[in-house]
Amino acid sequence: MIRRLVYVVLLLLSASPVFAVNPDEVLADPALEARARALSAQLRCMVCQNQSIDDSNAELAKDLRVLVRERITAGDSDEAVIDYVVSRYGEFVLLKPRLETKTLLLWGAPIVLLLAGAAVMIVSARRRSGRATGTPLSAEERDRLDAVLKDSE
Repeated sequence: MIRRLVYVVLLLLSASPVFAVNPDEVLADPALEARARALSAQLRCMVCQNQSIDDSNAELAKDLRVLVRERITAGDSDEAVIDYVVSRYGEFVLLKPRLETKTLLLWGAPIVLLLAGAAVMIVSARRRSGRATGTPLSAEERDRLDAVLKDSE
């Protein structure tokens, strides 16, 4: 029984995602490697587009990982490395775009849509409640309704 459990655990672990960083890319200093991994996780693979360069096996992703590590070993700060990569590949290389005037619509659109949806729901609810109360029946309409209800009995 325990043997089967071990096999199941090993099978599940073997199906976990494998990072694409090759052993020859890994920096000797663990602190610098941790910085490189953190930066690589923020950068989009321009080939795969839905993966970070840390997860991608594409050649361009490998080149970007090497570039990030070169900049880190040259003494650049994290921000300087990101700025350098963005200057070469554009804002699209960032998995999480920066909050700037040109990306304000991108960041603000969900909030605007949420508020617009809430406003539409409120206006719609008020209109429905206004229709439900309506105007009172006139005396003539009330007499006709009473006559119809008497006839139906």
